[in-house]
Amino acid sequence: MKVLMTARWVEHFAKMFQEEFPQVEFVFAETAEEIAAKAADAEIAYGPLNSSQLQAAPNLRYIQSASAGVEWMRNAPELAERQITVCNTRGAHASTIAEHTMGMLVFIARGFDSIYEAQKRHEWKNPPAKPLFGLAGLKMGIIGLGNIGRHIAKRAAAFEMDVIAVDAHAVEKPDYISDLQLLDGMPALLRESDVVVVTVPITPETRGMVGPEELALMKPEAFFIVISRGGTFDEPTLIRMLEEGKLAGAALDVAATEPLPADDPLWDAPNLFISPHCSPGSDQTSANVTRMLRENLRRYLNGEPLHNTVSIKLGY
Repeated sequence: MKVLMTARWVEHFAKMFQEEFPQVEFVFAETAEEIAAKAADAEIAYGPLNSSQLQAAPNLRYIQSASAGVEWMRNAPELAERQITVCNTRGAHASTIAEHTMGMLVFIARGFDSIYEAQKRHEWKNPPAKPLFGLAGLKMGIIGLGNIGRHIAKRAAAFEMDVIAVDAHAVEKPDYISDLQLLDGMPALLRESDVVVVTVPITPETRGMVGPEELALMKPEAFFIVISRGGTFDEPTLIRMLEEGKLAGAALDVAATEPLPADDPLWDAPNLFISPHCSPGSDQTSANVTRMLRENLRRYLNGEPLHNTVSIKLGY
């Protein structure tokens, strides 16, 4: 049994699993030439594959993503044709991403940027010209109530926020959410919320879903947070609204272009906090991903159903 690894960051899994699964051969191939030479008899791949790479792996049956997002599947239409099973690690990152989201919100709410700058200058000084606010009683609207959205909602409710949400699917409403609607409820969510958090995956349906018309519905004293994928919202409109004071602030862990170019105007937008797509990173996330990959490899070898299979059609 051969497992083909197509991304450098999955190599350490081979070292971790080799002793436990001696019947498996782990091989790394990154370039088209390497894949063509090593992929012919691989049954499993760790990491993304595009169309040409799949052609070099005719015996592939199962692809395991070490991330929750699997947008790379759009470049591999053969997945459906060949009935290749794709699994992700949804749920592994949810707690850490939710904590990162709340951390960004508290950072904005409490003016920690100005406070920290004053500390570095050895100044005992309140944030200048920036009103501080509390979270209790504010309304958070979450666009996308998957694993990540639910973890964020649970933490926001613990801050005594009123949480509402919309989702593409009719899912059961948790007790810690006061209202849950389908996506046609998004305009009302945008108008009512003090904090809007976008947690949807990037698909043809979600690309640009929070465009100029949608952003214009938000209250000028509201905050906008995107934690899932860039490309789901209109960056130029967000920048303009921040510059014109039509939004109180925003926080992004993602951007349409990553890494974000040094000359991108997002860097200089007022009242915008940017983190470099690092919200999933933690020891807990790494342990969860390792556990999921180990369990799915064991299941595949034993002919058992795999966990976290992805819909090729939906893209998540």
